[in-house]
Amino acid sequence: MFSSPTKDKKSTGPAASLSNGSEKEGSQTTVIAKGATIEGKFACSDNVRLDGAIHGEVQVDKRLVMGEGSYIQGNIHARDASIKGKIKGDIFVIEGLHLLETAVIEGNISAKTIIVEEGARYNGSCKIGDSVAAAKI
Repeated sequence: MFSSPTKDKKSTGPAASLSNGSEKEGSQTTVIAKGATIEGKFACSDNVRLDGAIHGEVQVDKRLVMGEGSYIQGNIHARDASIKGKIKGDIFVIEGLHLLETAVIEGNISAKTIIVEEGARYNGSCKIGDSVAAAKI
């Protein structure tokens, strides 16, 4: 789950297969490009790569990846998430949450596991563990 301080070319952490979808499941990835904005509730049964913005509740059945400069205003429910963007709302993750160096979270976090890289910030409560994540989803 935790990676070494040196970055390998072949990572095995939560962000290992973010750019090309989930290696385990071979599922599709929905891409919301930079400059795109979605207003209202957004739900997807596959992986999601967000480089734009969403104003509303977000439900992702698999992995949510937010690129640098992306933005969500609303609560998020996902199986896994890797965040480089900004979130104003609560995050509920069933498995692993990875906050990368440019992540800014203004809201509460509930997840089974969490990795917070140097530079990432969050303002809110953080509840970690098996029972916490399962109860909120």
